[in-house]
Formats: sequence, C-alpha cells, structure tokens
Amino acid sequence: MLENVLLNLKKKVKFSLIAVMTAMIFLFSVPSLAATKPTEQEVSDAYLYMLGRYIVIRQENQDINIDKVGYNTIKYNPLGSAQFVNPNLDVAYLESWIAVDKDSAVIMNVPKIVGRYYTVQVLDGWGEVVTNINERNYPNHPYGKFAFVLKGTSPKNIPKDAVKIEIPSNKIKILARVELQKTPDEAVKLQKQFTLDVPKNIKIAQPVSIPSFTNSKLISVEIFDKVDEVLKSYPDSMPKASEYQATVKKVVEYIKSGKDARAYVENIVQTNAIPEFLKGVQEKKKKKNGWSVSYVAGKFGNDIMARDIINYGGLWANIIDEAIYFVGLTDNSKQLLNGSNTYEIKFPKDALPDSMVNSFWSITLYSVPDYHVVSNSLNKYGINNVTGAQLNKDGTLSIWLAPTQPKGVSQANWLPTPAGKGFALTFRLYVSKKQVLDGTWFAPPIQKISK
Repeated sequence: MLENVLLNLKKKVKFSLIAVMTAMIFLFSVPSLAATKPTEQEVSDAYLYMLGRYIVIRQENQDINIDKVGYNTIKYNPLGSAQFVNPNLDVAYLESWIAVDKDSAVIMNVPKIVGRYYTVQVLDGWGEVVTNINERNYPNHPYGKFAFVLKGTSPKNIPKDAVKIEIPSNKIKILARVELQKTPDEAVKLQKQFTLDVPKNIKIAQPVSIPSFTNSKLISVEIFDKVDEVLKSYPDSMPKASEYQATVKKVVEYIKSGKDARAYVENIVQTNAIPEFLKGVQEKKKKKNGWSVSYVAGKFGNDIMARDIINYGGLWANIIDEAIYFVGLTDNSKQLLNGSNTYEIKFPKDALPDSMVNSFWSITLYSVPDYHVVSNSLNKYGINNVTGAQLNKDGTLSIWLAPTQPKGVSQANWLPTPAGKGFALTFRLYVSKKQVLDGTWFAPPIQKISK
C-alpha cells in the first residue's frame, strides 16, 4: 500500500517537473511573447538609420563583386566626357577601397602639388568623412607618405617618414581629386603619381551580401534581416548611433514574433518610412533663385535623414568646406530650364565667384534626366575661373545660357544649350569662404531673358 502511494507521488512530482520545464522551454524559445510592438516612428527611424549603411554596402558590392576593382588598387578615372554620368570636368579623379588589418598598414604616396587644388578624401563605411589629406589639414606634411592604420594598432610596416592616419575599421574608401586648370595633361600626370604600397597577405572580409535594390525601388522590410551582421561590419561615428541601433534591434525582435509582426513593419516601411525619405530628398535642400543646395555633407551629426539623402543622391560627397554644389533645374520663376530660351546668371561686382572661393569655381551644363554633358559644335560644357569669362563694363559678371550665341556676348561667357530640351546646371565652389558656407551669400538668379 505504502509503495503504491510513493509511486503515485513520484509520478506527480515527475509530471510537475516536466510541466515546468516545458513551460520554461516554451517561454524562452518564443521571444515573441515578450517582444514589444514598436511605434510607427520607431520603425521609420530604424529603417532610415539602416538605409545609409545599406547604400554604402550596395556600392561596395558593385565595385568589388561586379566591377571587380579589388581592394588596395587604385582606379584612375579618365577625364570626364559625354560617356560618363554627371562628369566633373574640373578635376582628375582617382579612387580606391583600402583594406588593412591589425598587423598591416597600407601606405599612400601623395605627390607634391603646388598652386593647384587637390585633396584625398577618406570616408568610412557609413559615408562619413574621416579626413581630407591636403595642405589645409596637413600643412607640415601636405605630401609624401600616409599610413592607413586600423584604429588602436601599431603595425611594424609604417615608414618613419609617414603620417599615421587611424581608420575606424579595416576598410575605407578614398577619392582623390586634382584640379585640371589650363593644363589637364599635367593634372593627369599628377593623378598617376598617387600610388599605394600594400603588404602581402592582408586579411580582407568580403562585402556583406544584401538584397538587390535601386534608387527607384528601395529595399523594404528585408533591411532588418541581417542587422547583426551589418552593424558588426562597420562602427558608426554618429553620436546617437547606440540609441538608433537599440531601436533597430527592438524592431528586429518584434519582426521575429510572426508573420503579422513582419507585415506590420513592412506596411510602415512602405507607407511611412520610404515616402518620408523621398519627401526629404526634395525638401532638405535650400532652394532660391532657381538653385538648390545642401549645407550638410560628409559630416552629419545625428541627422540620419541628411546622411541618407547624400548617400542616395551623391554617395561620397565631401564636406562643404572642401566643395559645395549649387544645382539649377529651374529659373528664378520656378519654371524648368529649357534649352530654347536665353538665360543670364549675373554676379554683382562685389560678389563675383572668384571672391567667394579660396580655390576655384565652375558652372557645368548637363542634359536631363540622364545628366550627361550636352554635345555642341564648340565641345564646350562649362565655364570656370580659367576659361576667360569677361566682366561687364560695370564690373559685374554675366554667364549666358542660350542655343545660339547671344548678340554682343563674348563666346567665353556663353554656354550652348540644347534647343527644345531641358537641361540642368551644377555650380561648384571649392574651398568656399565663410559667407558661402553659412548661407549669407547665395548663387544669383537664373534669369530668363525676354526676346
């Protein structure tokens, strides 16, 4: 009798333990029960935070896996022509993805350049500028050897005469620019003198694999599927990065709770986050006189929207202290520019473009929507500080845009336009003065002239 009682008691205890263990396993294996539903704003913030990094990863995959440019090799871009989109006809370009590891630095050799604008722009994996190598930032060592080193390490292959530049992770992107002036052949010679010294056997991680997306069809909820891998792939210098990343992880945990949660997040991405971003693309820039300009580039503080917009529309943009771009798509009456019309851009004598920069400036004309230079009989695509534009008798400067040379206008002051077609302008200013950077000075109106 006693044995039966003890046997039943053991069975009850065993059953209770199994029940408790089953409940614990269920609770811990289904984190969705504890997942907190994010607000619509949290989902949008999380999406916009990740988007900036995804655009950079997309470009790295394009460069490495599709264009096969490789790491630690320099691509010397040919001078701009009608075959290239949005060519910058002012400078000779070169670019590279540089990869280092804890034991190896990569050395860049920068040639001596005097009396000609140049910079080596160094960017991180979020599109933020780390530094610019030039005589303004490195006055005691404006050229020579520069050693790119993983932050916190001291590789043995750093030359004694090299400036050490610590980078936040094992990869960086560099873009170097050399002003053409009136001697583009000399600029190209200098371009080719930028070289790399690369040690053997550097350990290089391949780009993170992400879903394919385009600017016209942005990535959706899939942006949250590889969060851990993406965030580990590159540290973010944004001051509030940890706060944004906590929000991202909250959204990810909620998505894991089931199909309804994923659908909820996807709906917000499609109806809130992406439209909010595309609206910001249109509204973030200051618009006046037919021009639009962004005063935030290269360094973004905590502005995730600004970083997304720059990465989306002009990845690898430099800080505005180096170069600021005014883009013209309309006249000062907000009418789209038309190549059949005649326009005048008139700079006051006390605010000539030469007086607004410490380096140089240019105005280039492009077709729309493809942003190629417009073919014309003069093979003339822009006007800058060395092309000989003449001042008016009163000391002002007029740049004329028309399908045929306006009567009484010097050819040096005229840019041919495509008759019957739309066009766009880009007004670039390099190393601008304070009044340009703080918005006190603004590009003069694109004025349509009545016939």
